[in-house]
Parts: sequence; structure tokens; C-alpha cells
Amino acid sequence: MKKYFKKIVVAILMAEAKLVIKKYKPKIMAVTGSVGKTSTKDALYTALLPFYHVRKSQKSYNSDIGIPLTILGVPNAWGDFRKWAKNIWDGLMLIVKRKEYPSFLVLEIGADRPGEIERVTKWLKPDVSVITRIGKVPVHVEFYKSVADVVREKSHLARNAKKEGALILNADDDDVLGFKEFSQAKVITYAIDSKADVVASYIHITHDVEGRPTGMTMRVDIAGSSLPVSLPGVLGKQHLYPVLAAFAAAYSQNLNLVEVSQSFARHEAPPGRMNIIKGMGGTTIIDDTYNASPVALEEALNLLGEVMCTGKKIAVLGDMLELGKFSQGEHRRLGAIAAQKVDTLVCVGIRAKDFAEGAHEAGMRKNKIFMRDDALAGAACVKTLMKKGDVIYVKGSQGMRMERTVEELMLDPTLKEKLLVRQDPEWKNR
Repeated sequence: MKKYFKKIVVAILMAEAKLVIKKYKPKIMAVTGSVGKTSTKDALYTALLPFYHVRKSQKSYNSDIGIPLTILGVPNAWGDFRKWAKNIWDGLMLIVKRKEYPSFLVLEIGADRPGEIERVTKWLKPDVSVITRIGKVPVHVEFYKSVADVVREKSHLARNAKKEGALILNADDDDVLGFKEFSQAKVITYAIDSKADVVASYIHITHDVEGRPTGMTMRVDIAGSSLPVSLPGVLGKQHLYPVLAAFAAAYSQNLNLVEVSQSFARHEAPPGRMNIIKGMGGTTIIDDTYNASPVALEEALNLLGEVMCTGKKIAVLGDMLELGKFSQGEHRRLGAIAAQKVDTLVCVGIRAKDFAEGAHEAGMRKNKIFMRDDALAGAACVKTLMKKGDVIYVKGSQGMRMERTVEELMLDPTLKEKLLVRQDPEWKNR
């Protein structure tokens, strides 16, 4: 019954969303990829905000139902029938009356299953299409026949970009860069490690007087200019790529790039993505608990090798899910990388035993490797190990609920609703 009801609601909301787009004709920026969609969506919003009335997808609303919710500007009603009825009514009022509506929509488009992006792009034609990164072993790959099928799914955003629009591509991903062949739109590329139209340079990790990491700085080289950008409270390339994508998108709209640079001083990165949080006992937590994919974890571990700290580096790694046949090999490979970057490894979950085995085979002593069943047990283990000056890195797939580890270790747990992922009642009750 609930499944049938959901199909009806989605169909109604989708029909209303199409009519709203037709009536108000907002410009649309759409974002897809396997890594960094939500962070990029938020960075695009920050870049556009000084110039336009903008609405963005809330949280990670990127599904068949999330996209129309954003277009209509209504919340997810979860299991509340009355709230769904109100959403439908509010959508109808947008159509029959003339109301104030955003001039720009920034939409995140996900693909957990084959055909999802193709289905959306049959009716949603973005003015600016942004494709972030896919990686050699993308998240959700187990639901596809091959990695090539994932790449093909993501390509539909490029294939359906407006000819008079812009296509923004991550040039550090060869598969994504290849999408330029599928579109007649203006292509603008961005990169850190490759030649591109928008490039990061002079990337630095910042530290406080006690040697604890505090954030990052860089310069954005674009159209003959080099603009400074400061990103306090976060670490990792995954926070640089969204900024580069935002500059590329702003450039495509002929916006003032100095104002774009200044707008990032007020930017709030989404939680659970290499965010720096004060930990108990003078420790520093790097909270990367939103989700986990091999490409993101590898980049994070490599960054940990560059982070300064006066104590030791502890990695708390939960299972990476939805990797299918790649699971064991990727866990072992990344465990081996962790062995070279951290002093202590706490592995959480069934699949995480392969992190442990990979780390041990790479030379990490067994007395530096700990296995625990769940996120809370992982936190209890860390409490027995941590000392002042330690840096504690935490990551795992959504289903592992590794934010619970961070909640147990953070200095001020009253800030959890602001700083941590999955703090909604619907998640807390699971």
C-alpha cells in the first residue's frame, strides 16, 4: 500500500514540477557524478547567491522524488500522508497563481540504479550541466553490470545539455572529460592535477599555533586571473573541486569572479565531508562520515599523510558498501594505503576486516590494528587510544552510521545537529 501511494505521489509531484518549470522558466544548474555532488551543489549555490535569487536541492535530495520537491520548494514529508497532501496542494498553488520564484535552481541528480539520470534528463534540460568525478570504482557500482555502465549513466547529463548552455567537466577524470564529445554546449573544464580552463594552484593546509589543522587555502586560476580562496574548517581536494566547478559555472554566466571569490568566505561546507571538529581531550577530528567510495577514501588517506599533528594519526574506517565484486579488493588496497599514512587503524564492520588484512600485509603491526563491530564500539576503542594532539579521521558508508563515532568523540556533543550528518529524527530512529 505504501509503495503504491508513493508512486502516485511521485507522479503527481513530478507533473507539477514540470508545469512549474514551464511557467516560471528558471535557469537550471544540474550536478551529477559519483564523488562530490552535494558539495558541488552547495558551492554553486554560494557562487550564485550574490547575483540571483537561488534555490538548491536540500541536503542530498537527488532522486525521483527529491528533484520535484526542490522545484516545488516543499519538504520531504516522509510517512506523513497529510503533509504529502499539503505538498501537492502547495505545488498546485504555484501553478494556478503567480508567486515569487527563484531565477536559478541548483539541482543534484543522483543515480543509484540504471536509467535514473536518463529518465530525469528526458524532461529536465539544464542550462548549466556539471559533472564532478566518477572514479575507477564508483559508489553504487554493484547495481550496474560494469563500471562502463555507470559512466554511461552519468553521461546522459552531458548528452542532454542545452546547445546554447554550458557543460562543466572535471578534467582530472578521463571518463568525465570524454563527455565533451557528447555535447554541442560550451565546455569549460576544471582540475587540480591536469590542464584545464579553471585550475587550483598554491594549495596549502593551514594550522593553528599548536600545530592543529584548521583548513585550506588556494588560488583559482581562471581567464587570466588568479584569485585567492580560503576554506576554513575543512580539508581535502573534495572541497577544492566544488569551488573550481563553481568558478567555472560563474564564468559561464559572465559573473564577477572577484565577488565569487569573496562569497566563499561565507561558504558553509556540508557536514561529514572532511570537516574539522574539536575532539575530546585536545584531539582534532576529521569528520568524513557522509559516505564512502574508494576514490574519496584514497584521496583522504593521502591528505592525512600531509596533515601536521603533535600526536598520532588514528583512522576509524567503516565498511564501504555497494561495491559488489570490487569490495574485497578495494578494502584491502585501501587498508594498505592506510598503513603508510596513519599510526593506528580502527576497522568497523564485517567488510572492514579486509582493511585490517591489507594494512597488516603492508607492514602495519597487529597491535596497531583494531577490529570492532559497529560505530559505537569503534568510538569506545578510540577513547582508550587517543591522547592530546592526536588527529582522528572517521569515514564509512552511510549504512555504517559512522557519525555516531564522531558524536561520542567530539568535545561538544550539543553541536551535533549543526555539525554532523543524519541528525534528522527519521535517521535517528533507525
